[in-house]
Amino acid sequence: MARRRPPAHLTSIMTGIRITYMKANLPFTALRTFESVARLRGFGRAAEELGVTQSAVSQHVRALEDWLDRRLLIRGTGRAVPTPEGERLAAAVAEGFGQVAALCHELRADPGESPTIGLSCLPGFAVNWLFPRLVHFDQRHPDYPVSIVTTAALASFADGEADIAIRYGLGNYPGLHVERLMSERIFPVCAPALLQSGPPLTEPADLALHTMLYDEIADIGGNPPTWDYWAAETGTALPRPARMRRFGQSNMVVQAAERGLGVALGREPLVIDALVAGRLVRPFAGLVASQFAYWVVCPSAALKSARIRAFRDWLVEEVARQPPVPGA
Repeated sequence: MARRRPPAHLTSIMTGIRITYMKANLPFTALRTFESVARLRGFGRAAEELGVTQSAVSQHVRALEDWLDRRLLIRGTGRAVPTPEGERLAAAVAEGFGQVAALCHELRADPGESPTIGLSCLPGFAVNWLFPRLVHFDQRHPDYPVSIVTTAALASFADGEADIAIRYGLGNYPGLHVERLMSERIFPVCAPALLQSGPPLTEPADLALHTMLYDEIADIGGNPPTWDYWAAETGTALPRPARMRRFGQSNMVVQAAERGLGVALGREPLVIDALVAGRLVRPFAGLVASQFAYWVVCPSAALKSARIRAFRDWLVEEVARQPPVPGA
C-alpha cells in the first residue's frame, strides 16, 4: 500500500532535522491577495478591492509567507509595506496576471465580439471629468455604447470585467499597456460665496478662519497630492483650520467645496469644469504639479480592437481640448 504523503504545510521534526513538505502547485489566490496588499499598502484596502474580509486577506498572506518561509510584509498601524523580497514577488505577480489578462483578452476577441466598451475608473474621475464629456463620444460613435464600472480597484481584464481602465497614481501596472492620459496640478479652491460673505480668504494664513476639506487618498506610493504636499511645494506654513472635514471620495470633496462648506485642494482635472463655469474660484495663488497622473490601462491585445482604439483616441482628444486653469 502506497504511503500517504503528509499535508502541504505539515512539518515533522525527526532526529533534530526540520522537514517541510511544500505543495508543488502555486497558491494563486494567496498570491493575488498579497499583490493587492503590497500595491495598496494595507490589508483593509486590499479586502475592499477583493471583496473579502480583512481576516481572510491576513490569512492568505500569512499562509503565503509560511509557504515561502519568507517575511513579505512589514506590518504597521493601518498600513503594510512590502519587504525587498515582497516587492519583487508583488511585481512578478502583477506582471504575470497582466500577461494572462492580455492573452485571455486576445483569445476572447473575435469578429462577433460585443460592441460595448467596458470601462473601469475611479468614481471622482467619472463624475467630475468623464460623464460631462461622454456625450461627445456617443455622438461620434453611436454604435459603441460605454459601460462604466466605478471602483477604486484595478479592473480584472481576464474575467471580462472591463476592456480598458483609467487609473490614478504613478502608472505602475506591470504586464499591461500603460500610457499617460494627463498630468494634474493642485491648488486651493472654494465657492465664490465664501469670498463674498465669509471671513477673509486672501492668503494661506486665512485658512485658520475656515473649514479645510480633505480628500482621503489611498497610500499607493510616492507623494500623494495632499494639503501637506501642496504646503511643502509652495513653502507655505499651513495654519490650524477652524474645522476639518474628511471625505473618502474626491467627487464629494468637490461637491462640498461648490456648496461653500470649506476650502478644498483642487485637483485640476476634477475641478476644471467648475472653475470655468464659475462654481469654484481660486482664493489665492499657489499652483503645484502633482506626482500623480491619470493613465490609460488595458491589455496590449485590447488595442487591436477598433472600438477600444476609438475610445482611447477620443480620450486623448478630450484632454487636448481641456481649457487652461483660470488665472494660471
